[in-house]
Amino acid sequence: QVQLVETGGGLAQAGDSLTLSCVVSGGNFAGFAMAWFREAPGKEREFVAAISWSHGVYYADSVKGRFTISRATGPKTMWLKMTNLKPEDAATYYCAADSTRPIETVAASFPFWGQGTQVAVSS
Repeated sequence: QVQLVETGGGLAQAGDSLTLSCVVSGGNFAGFAMAWFREAPGKEREFVAAISWSHGVYYADSVKGRFTISRATGPKTMWLKMTNLKPEDAATYYCAADSTRPIETVAASFPFWGQGTQVAVSS
């Protein structure tokens, strides 16, 4: 049973930084493609960043240069460091894992999801 638990959300001001964590239990973390998605009220879930088992990374244009995705096999954890936060970054952030592809950016392709952590950004 693969379980993902996100932490680190909260209230930030525009320009602030936050770091989200996603701890994975079960499965072979080292072989997972991992990603962050976010969903704002009234909007569809959107891709934010992805990282392959070999640490290749890919970002949505909206966060490129501001967000950094990383992972570590030992603690079975993935992080999303968010800097220069903007009000439009406010959303519930979800981590996702996929064991079938080296890297993935499409939400429907991920079988494993966390429960989400909320990020609010005030202007």
